[in-house]
Amino acid sequence: MANHKSAKKRSVQSKVKNAVNSQYLTKIRTNLNKFYNFLKDNDAEEVQNSLKEVNSIMAKAVKKGILKKQYMSRKLSSLSNHIKKN
Repeated sequence: MANHKSAKKRSVQSKVKNAVNSQYLTKIRTNLNKFYNFLKDNDAEEVQNSLKEVNSIMAKAVKKGILKKQYMSRKLSSLSNHIKKN
């Protein structure tokens, strides 16, 4: 365990940030699964709404520095291609 006051504080901050980051990643995974389920059900309106939701959450994660911009761009492109194929 940390012995210095600043090291203890850094440890606490790290745990809090880790919790927030994992919440963002969980939201992204959940919404991606919803997207794929709507895609499987051929529900066009829900697929579009779900894509907007995924885009929004990923953009927030990029802004916070949790995801890289290139990953988000590549993922959204892939999702759009899934829509075009169905």
